[in-house]
Amino acid sequence: MPQIWMTYDELAALYDCTASEARLQALNLSLDRRKSRDGNTRVKLNAALMARFIETIRRTEFDLDDAIAALRNTHRLMSGGTAIEQANLRRQGS
Repeated sequence: MPQIWMTYDELAALYDCTASEARLQALNLSLDRRKSRDGNTRVKLNAALMARFIETIRRTEFDLDDAIAALRNTHRLMSGGTAIEQANLRRQGS
C-alpha cells in the first residue's frame, strides 16, 4: 500500500483549516507521526484521507491519468520490455 506523508501545513490545506487544527485532527484520527530530517513533523494519511487527497489532485488542471500512464510506460521500459514494446512506447511519447 502506498504511503502519503504530509506536514501539518499540507494537511491543513487538505482540510481547509489551520495547521493547529490539522494537528488536532491528526491526533484525533491517531495518524502515525514522524519527525523528518528537515525538522518538520509529518503525518501518514489513512485510506480516507489518501482518497480525499487524490480526488483533490484529480480536480486540478493537471491530468493525473496521463501521468499514471506515463509512469507505467516508463516502468515497462525500465523493466526490460520487448524491443517492439519499447519502440512503440518511444513512438507514443513523441
